[in-house]
Amino acid sequence: MSGKQHGKRSAGLVLFRHTDNGLEVLLGHMGGPFFARRDAGAWSVPKGEYEPDETAWDAARREFREELGLPPPDGEAVPLGEVTQTNGKVVTAWAIEADLDPAAVVPGTFTMEWPPRSGQRQEFPELDRVEWMTPDRARTLIVKAQAVFLDRLAEHSD
Repeated sequence: MSGKQHGKRSAGLVLFRHTDNGLEVLLGHMGGPFFARRDAGAWSVPKGEYEPDETAWDAARREFREELGLPPPDGEAVPLGEVTQTNGKVVTAWAIEADLDPAAVVPGTFTMEWPPRSGQRQEFPELDRVEWMTPDRARTLIVKAQAVFLDRLAEHSD
């Protein structure tokens, strides 16, 4: 078996659809105070961390449900492979063609100390906005390392 894992692992699902405007992907704006006033680099594939005893595929589906509050769609899963983000986290993703109404999303939440060193804990949504966007727009907003998922999806969709 493999040796000790270095860094955290995360998995997620990229929903895509074909519209009159062409291909669109569903991304989420990361919630919480660090991203509140940022757009570029603050959008992500709905994803989350998992432990070695869970498969990446199972984690991607679980995290979709946790982050969006909706069941992950059925359909053909297109493997988009892995990327390593600048923080060292390895992200694995799949694309599934499906439609979803962003207004139906009920985001999961996380709790953190805020403001820093205040001793106060506040709850924030995992994703504070979810939006369909063209790959060109998504590329300007998504976490930099995840842009390769858009390229791989475009190759599959051609």
